[in-house]
Amino acid sequence: MCTLKKVLKIVAIVAAVAAVAAGVFLLVKKLKEKKDAEADESESLESFVSCSCLDDEPILVEDPA
Repeated sequence: MCTLKKVLKIVAIVAAVAAVAAGVFLLVKKLKEKKDAEADESESLESFVSCSCLDDEPILVEDPA
């Protein structure tokens, strides 16, 4: 009976460690997806150029003739 308790205790410890590892994996995966989504969003904002910044400057067009 004593050996059965020891075996069950070891199985419970292994199951607890596996559960913690799965939880950490899911947490890291979720955080990575969130970070990637923010990076994609910031890249799209960086490539956006507003034309309003050019409104104050006159546009000089040279005559090709």
